Parts: sequence; structure tokens; C-alpha cells
Amino acid sequence: MKINKFSSKSFTLLFIILIGFSSCLDKGSENSSSSKVTYESIDWDLKDIKKLGKIRALTVYSATTYFLYKGRPMGYEYELLKRFAEHLGLELELIVVQNIDELFEKLNNGEGDIIAHGLTITKERKKEVAFTDYLYLTKQVLVQKKPDNWRTMHWHKLENAMVHDAIELLNDTVHIRANSAYKERIQNLSEELGGPIHIKELPGELSTDQIIQNVAQGEYEYTISDYNIASIMEANFPVLDISVPVSFSQRIAWVTRLSSPDLLKATNKWLKTMKRKVDYNVIYNKYFKNKKAFRSRAKSQFYSLNKNQISPYDKILKNYSKTLNWDWLLLTSQVYQESRFDPKDKSWANAEGLMQIMPATAKDLGVTDPTDPEQSIRGGTKYLKQIWSNFEKVTDSIQRIKFTLASYNCGLYHVIDAQRLALKKGLDPEKWDDNVELMILELSKPKMYNDPVVKYGYVRGIEPYNYVIQIFERYELYKQVINT
Repeated sequence: MKINKFSSKSFTLLFIILIGFSSCLDKGSENSSSSKVTYESIDWDLKDIKKLGKIRALTVYSATTYFLYKGRPMGYEYELLKRFAEHLGLELELIVVQNIDELFEKLNNGEGDIIAHGLTITKERKKEVAFTDYLYLTKQVLVQKKPDNWRTMHWHKLENAMVHDAIELLNDTVHIRANSAYKERIQNLSEELGGPIHIKELPGELSTDQIIQNVAQGEYEYTISDYNIASIMEANFPVLDISVPVSFSQRIAWVTRLSSPDLLKATNKWLKTMKRKVDYNVIYNKYFKNKKAFRSRAKSQFYSLNKNQISPYDKILKNYSKTLNWDWLLLTSQVYQESRFDPKDKSWANAEGLMQIMPATAKDLGVTDPTDPEQSIRGGTKYLKQIWSNFEKVTDSIQRIKFTLASYNCGLYHVIDAQRLALKKGLDPEKWDDNVELMILELSKPKMYNDPVVKYGYVRGIEPYNYVIQIFERYELYKQVINT
């Protein structure tokens, strides 16, 4: 229901917010997460994480937190997490939680070490989980859709068609996730106004940006969002209006378990240093203020939130991955590593095309035009299959794939040299991880590449070493967000 506009609307909003100020401080809100926390946490802290060698971050797939764009993992939390893991000297494992309401449960059950998603610091939640220092400040706003013909409407008619004050929500319905603090804020607002604001509860599988998109498309009339998310969404949906605030500023942070004080301390120490760097503001602006870039992503068919698609070559990659009996996402990760999906890419060594095939190799593989996507992928997978056949003694399929990828990068015989060196050093020559990969690194040192067992000399081992790691890291990310 909408009531007539009146000149004291600003005073009314201030009055409403002041009445509910204390409850906002206690209950807060965020663009994601359950507000009901009742889970006991396990005893697992930084020393255990470092012993494991990786930090497991629980996050959410959304337009700002984490997503894929043209095969590249991106997102505000994702970029910060990469830097944090690097600072700790740890591998990063991203765990994408499909249902936002399960974030706290999974954290305290030990399924992750930290929640990296925009959560509001609240007094009630502090009893159950630990919040880091805040990442940024934001406020809650009403998200509503303008009339379809708003561009041609007379200003007065447009004004009358919109909500301009929170009090005008009385007897109307707002669509919000069932366990979000947005719901708490609307309930408090309803009490403060002395009348009902109806709530239509939505499932935890819907992210805030998805709900906002549904408002823009006319499926819902109203929702509530953090301003920074609503603002970036408005860039792609100008039919949205986000001008009505419903809360004061609130602190947005990450979350750790109460039983992880050392991790919390390390996170806060890193955040304090990170906030002083230019990178910190650059990353924030990239995802919450660069509206032009957001519009470009949102319109792309290779933006994973739009379509379940990574590149223009998904169909070809799915087809030829079958010849290797590999997951097509793994092959896709390799192609991204080689060329960033640019079929005209050419290296300083004249390797060319999606799979960066050298001229002599291309000739042997029957590739007449390496810039042709299908020829390149067909030739590249044929070459991978040839390399694969040289590692029959490697019984573990994942290890065999890693040997194959390393050989594709630096040459089969350099990898065989690393296997010989591993055997001599008492390591397992049929295992890449922590064995042959260490010897490939050693082959950049004169003492090692001049060893009698080494037949093919020097290789810059850091390249195949990183090549394998990066392809598998990206592959794990692809698996999290692409439905196969």
C-alpha cells in the first residue's frame, strides 16, 4: 500500500530509524547469512590450519563475492582471500555454500576455517562466532522497481508511483530470505511504525543480487539490500530505485570460530596492513563502484551467473576431453592457462592458438591452422594423449594427469629426467606431488642438471611446477560453480 506523500518525510524516516537504533545495533543485517546461530564449534586454530597447509574459506557464489568471468575466477572476497592465503603461506581452498543459511553451521562444524562473505557484525552473533575487524561500512536500503514507462512519465506521476519513506511500506509485502537480518530489520520497522509490513520468505539458495534481479524483472515488488550491492546492481538495471534507506551504517566483516583466536588475530593483523595499501581500495572499487565493468560482465554470455558457460569453446572442449577421458573442466582450465581463450594468441617462441602448439608439433599433429579453435583443441588433446601414453607406470590417474600437463609445458624428456633424479634421491618417481615436482624445480640448478642421470639438461622448473598447480587450482574453482 502507498499513502500520499508529505513534506516531512525526511523527519519521519529519521524518527523511525532513531526508534529502532538500539535493536539495529543488536541484530544488524547483511547481504547474506543466517541470523540464528546455535552451533557448537570445534577446536581448530591457526596452528592446525598451517599443519594442514591450506585455509578453507566458506563463501557464496554471487555477483560481488565470487564468480567466473570468461573463465577467470573473480570477486571481492576471492581477491582478498588470495592475498590473505599468500600472506599466511597457505594454499587457498574455496568452499562454495549453496544455501546461505548454512554458513555458520558449516563453519562451526569444521567444514571451513573462515567465512569470507559480507556479514554484519551484531551483538547477538558475537555470542556464537567471532567477527574480524570490519572490511567496510554500508547501510540497508529498500529496493523497488520503477514503472515500465518511467522514462517517459511526468515527474509528478513517477513520484506518486514510488515509495519515498519507509512508513509507506505499511500493509505491503517485502521479499526477503527467511533467516537474514533483513527480515529482522523489517520486523523491527513494523513494530516501530505500529503496523504490519508483510514478509514473503525466500529460500537461502537465493543470493541478494538474484533477489534484486527478480525485483527488476517484476517478480517481486520490494526487497532490502546493503547499499553497495544494490548500487552496483542498479548499474545494470536502471529501472531500480534504491534511494530509501532503512538503517544506519553497519560494519561488514568476515567470521571465524570462537575457538580460533589465533586465526582471528592473524586475520585482523593482515587486514590492518592491507587497509593501508592502495590495492585494498582498488579491489573494493572494482566490485562495488566500477559500474561500467559490472554492466559488461552482466551482459556477457561468459559471465557464469548468467549462463552455465565458461568460454565460446565449451562444446568443443567437452567433445575432445572425451578422447582423453578427462573432465572437460580440467581441459578448459589448461586452455585458459595456455591462451586465456584467445585463439590468436602467439608466444615469443611462436607457439600459437588456444593450446599454444609449436609450429613443428602442429605439423606432426596435422594442425594446418593453429588459430582455428577446433584444430587447436583437436591437436592439443591428441598431443596430450601421446604424452599420457608415456606414463603407464603411474597408476594414480590424477598423478598421471599432472605428469602429462607438466610434460606438455616443459617437454616430456625434462620430466623423465626429473623422474630419474627423484629415484636417485630416494623419492617416488611415479608420484608428482611432493616427489617429482621437487626434482623438476632442482633441474634449474647447475649441480642437478649436470648430474649423470640427467640426459636433457637445464629446464626452468618453476614453470611446469606452477603450471600444474594453477591448472588444478582453477579446475577446483570451476567445479564449484559450473554444473556439468
